[in-house]
Amino acid sequence: MWSGSACSSRSTSSSKHRTATGKDFIVRLLNRTAGRLSRHRRGPLAGLAVLLLGLLISGSLYTVLSPAQADSQASETEQVAKGKELFLASCSFCHGQNGEGVATVRDGYQLGPSLVGVGAAAVDFQVGTGRMPMASPGQQAPRKPVVFDDDEVAALAAYVASLGPGPAIPNEADYSIDELSEEERQEAISRGGQIFLTNCTACHNFNGAGGAMPRGGYAPTLHGVEPKYIFEAMLTGPQQMPNFSNGNLSPEEKRDVIAYLGSLEETPEYAGFTLGGLGPVSEGLFAWVIGIGGLVGAAVWIASHTTRTKKSKVNA
Repeated sequence: MWSGSACSSRSTSSSKHRTATGKDFIVRLLNRTAGRLSRHRRGPLAGLAVLLLGLLISGSLYTVLSPAQADSQASETEQVAKGKELFLASCSFCHGQNGEGVATVRDGYQLGPSLVGVGAAAVDFQVGTGRMPMASPGQQAPRKPVVFDDDEVAALAAYVASLGPGPAIPNEADYSIDELSEEERQEAISRGGQIFLTNCTACHNFNGAGGAMPRGGYAPTLHGVEPKYIFEAMLTGPQQMPNFSNGNLSPEEKRDVIAYLGSLEETPEYAGFTLGGLGPVSEGLFAWVIGIGGLVGAAVWIASHTTRTKKSKVNA
């Protein structure tokens, strides 16, 4: 019985001794490895190796995380280069080789103003609606079929935008009311109507049908015009129109004006003949020529067809 206990005790102490010996071996091994690493780190090329490793990791991460940005910059550069080629071929005669404008006056007209700082929005409006390029300088650039396709218009806008900072082409979210609730849409239309009646009816009249302007110009109709181009016209002020910057009319207020004009096209005309929606001038002309003229003609006809008696008067 005592011998069994002694054996068990010797076995336990032997196991503990082996465990301690194993731990000491592992500690010595780790210390030796750490010592080797420490000696390598203190070597003359260790700092250079760490620096090169850091640069390699940074470059790899940049390459992986930013290829889209590099591709986007390359695409923009190509677009600007394409726009410059189109500009030199189609626009430089009037606006100069670098968009600086041509101040020479021929037949009372300036050939072309400077485009530095007008921004991409002005180009998108003028070229996207066919107003530019013009066949010849004049007081008014009417809307006509578009000469360039969408990609070419975008390229021209990108090139002119590169000449100097200016208004950018608006996004659909800037002028759309699709995301608004029905109540918010009605409020936007009401606000837009007040803004339009205050700032725009003098030229475009209350119905947005346009009207005459001094010196051979005219305010074009706003019926059927795309919302983007109305927004750009307010932002850039083409030709005789004043520009309403975001400091004058906020993007939300411009959106409200567009919403009001859209409601005019959706509202039925309950009064019968609209007479072009030109206001009191056309209505007054109709009243005088057709209304009063018709009454005068009817009176003359009645007088000429009245039955007259042929009996002589009998003296009393």
